[in-house]
Amino acid sequence: MSNFFNSKWVYRLLSLILAVGLFLFVNTTQSMTTSRGGESNTRLTTLTATERKTVSVQLRLNVDSDKYFVTGYPESVKVHLSGPASLVTATANTQNFRVFADLGSLGKGKHTVKLQQDGLNKEIKATIDPATITVNIQPRQTVSYPVKVNYDKGKIAENYEAGTPTTDVTNVKATGAQSEIARIDRIVAEINVPQNAKSTVNTQAVIEALDKQGRTVNVILTPSTTQASLPIAAKGHSKRVALGFRAKGGSDDQNYTITSPTKKVRIFGTETELEAIDKVTMDVDVSDVKDKKTKTISLDPDDEDVNGIDPASVKVTITAKTN
Repeated sequence: MSNFFNSKWVYRLLSLILAVGLFLFVNTTQSMTTSRGGESNTRLTTLTATERKTVSVQLRLNVDSDKYFVTGYPESVKVHLSGPASLVTATANTQNFRVFADLGSLGKGKHTVKLQQDGLNKEIKATIDPATITVNIQPRQTVSYPVKVNYDKGKIAENYEAGTPTTDVTNVKATGAQSEIARIDRIVAEINVPQNAKSTVNTQAVIEALDKQGRTVNVILTPSTTQASLPIAAKGHSKRVALGFRAKGGSDDQNYTITSPTKKVRIFGTETELEAIDKVTMDVDVSDVKDKKTKTISLDPDDEDVNGIDPASVKVTITAKTN
């Protein structure tokens, strides 16, 4: 055995094994270092690469809105962002900045204003499109107007007639520039009547401000919609009768009183059918009344002898008292 270990071939073999092992160790270490370096470089590249994105941002106005009314500006503008990819992506997703027009030092009239931004990271470059806007600043005014109801009489079926249209909104406030307020000729609620209509139409109507030529005036209306009713019944005999109410859906320990400024209504039907009717009584839902409440109810005839009721809706005031 001692001869074996003293053999020069043994030493040569051991040297070869050690050399191969050392080579493999060094190569593996370099590969791991290169791999880690590649991952680090990838992350670094992701963080530092330049990214470009375009976002749509709401345009804000710095102005005394209690004193002035501004027209002519777009609701939103485009902002072109460029910079480090991670920052641009986060900014585009969160939009944690604003674009505004500073009108605080401007008075009445038309002005061209440069748009500005604040809240963006300093490493991000932003270009606003458009860069400038033209606005018209006018003294603000609010006026109350009565609401008129419009509908197309040509859509009523032959041998049928429409009664008096009603809405749950009788007056609206119009807010805008003095020059626009001065253009208002009337405030209307348009009832959309179906073709060849033969029964009462209950619908939500859009309220509009119109000038003398029937063109829409650029003002803010409050409210901007109303619930409207148009009674439609067959032509024939009609009769004015008393209007009464009956509480429905209330609590047993409450006593309900229902009143209305409308005391009488016109009902439609044949002469024989109407002869025996002196009063119509309508159910009123009082389940949501705790003390006192005013609401608009539709007058839908539950008597089959009545073809229609005019008006189609009325306002009622409900008062609840504990028994």
